[in-house]
Amino acid sequence: MYSCEEPRWGWGRCAPNPILFLSLLSVAPFGLLGEETRQVSLEVIPNQMGPPQNLLHIRAVGTNSTLHYVWSSLGPPAVLLVATNTPNSALTVNWSRLLSPEPDGGLMILPKDSIQFSSALVFTRLFEFDSINTSDAAAKPPGKSYPPYSLADFSWNNITDSLDPATLSATFRGHPNHDPTGAFANGSLAFRAFSRSGRPAQPPRLLHTMDTCQLEVALVGASPRGNRSLFGLEVATLGQGPDCPSMQEQHSINDEYTPAIFQLDQLLWGSFPSGFVQWRPVAFSQKQGSRESALPCQVSPLFPTLVYLLPQSPIVRAFFGAQNNCCAFNLTFGDSTGPGYWDQHYLSWSMLLGVGTPPVDALSPLVLGIMAVALGAPGLMLLAGGLFLLLGPKRYSEYQSIN
Repeated sequence: MYSCEEPRWGWGRCAPNPILFLSLLSVAPFGLLGEETRQVSLEVIPNQMGPPQNLLHIRAVGTNSTLHYVWSSLGPPAVLLVATNTPNSALTVNWSRLLSPEPDGGLMILPKDSIQFSSALVFTRLFEFDSINTSDAAAKPPGKSYPPYSLADFSWNNITDSLDPATLSATFRGHPNHDPTGAFANGSLAFRAFSRSGRPAQPPRLLHTMDTCQLEVALVGASPRGNRSLFGLEVATLGQGPDCPSMQEQHSINDEYTPAIFQLDQLLWGSFPSGFVQWRPVAFSQKQGSRESALPCQVSPLFPTLVYLLPQSPIVRAFFGAQNNCCAFNLTFGDSTGPGYWDQHYLSWSMLLGVGTPPVDALSPLVLGIMAVALGAPGLMLLAGGLFLLLGPKRYSEYQSIN
């Protein structure tokens, strides 16, 4: 166990500590909540009453505000996002209540009146489709559907063993409790959460700021039930009122960080300050993501649904209380014609979760140079032509008038 403090340029000293607690000073563009820097910590909340439970708290503290990300694999994998207007807000957990059939009030952010925004994402099911006989890449669903895997019925690793001080990350890795076909005998589904400013080394290289937390989902080594299986995720969320959050697409001429991908998808909650989820519509069929292993990621429209129809998350119920309505959407990775999971039995997809204005990629120097040449060359030609006509040599006619 460690207590580490990292200067901006590298890791500093580490000393033993009874709680695994990692920290870094995150410096990023000015955020929605008026902060230029945040102290980011990552902590596993211990269960004092029984065996370890997977409850991860990422806390980003600014001068006047705090962002709380609470990740858990109690039930299906889920994350709470809570923004407060004080640097002193704290997470409290009542384990006996949280682990009971009625977990309402078992998890709180205090003081309650400091909360400016709160919502949640729940990853409820893993879908699998056999696309071998599907010629329409846009078909919904994209092939014959196999029985989905309920992620509430997965067994997950002890998250304490997966904490990585170098990247401020932790990984939930699981497999089905009941796997009669042995599909996950040598495979797993992993959710890796990390909170460090900058861009990851591997595509899609989303811009991670102090107001965001990043998630990478990876399916590795599981045996597909079809020859050319496509996989998908069902994601549920709570809206800020009766309406679902909005889904938006942004387009750009810049593909510097994700070659050949000119689109950015966003889920936006409507209140202010607002939360968001952001991702590139691309997944990868190899660990070293490249253009050759890129898979299209298709997203369904958000649709309202009843909570009881989906696998339940104890931490969402504990924080928000009993809810009747929520919204959900589906993500599908790949199509029947290109590369796919079947190549190396590998699939990964990444997203950002945060509060405030979603990060925007600036135009790269290469794009700016091309634009300067494309827009400046005609102007320079006109200017040069005008100067030549004005200052160039004069020619006089040899015609002599007859007086």
